[in-house]
Amino acid sequence: MDETPVIKTRAKGRSSTQSMLIPSEEMVARALQAAAPGQLSDLGNIRKALAEQYGADACCPVTVQRHLVRISETGSAPFWRVVAPDQPFARRMSGGPDRIRQQLAAEK
Repeated sequence: MDETPVIKTRAKGRSSTQSMLIPSEEMVARALQAAAPGQLSDLGNIRKALAEQYGADACCPVTVQRHLVRISETGSAPFWRVVAPDQPFARRMSGGPDRIRQQLAAEK
């Protein structure tokens, strides 16, 4: 099911603007499903791919992080493929760094 993306224009620098994709949780979940199993993918590359897919210059990092926390709570997508267990953000995930390491190992 294709959904209409939310793209907002925001200031970038003094005289320039940038289109920012505000992704839905479903968009983020689909991107996680496409990430390679058993290995850590770069979250920045996931956001860049989402922005390109929907015709935006960038993808909102704060919104993506909020969706990742929610996804980790519901188990609706493999969030462990993009959250490095050694980073402070991993502690916000349901199950924390240990769950991320276990899930990555189980996919190998």
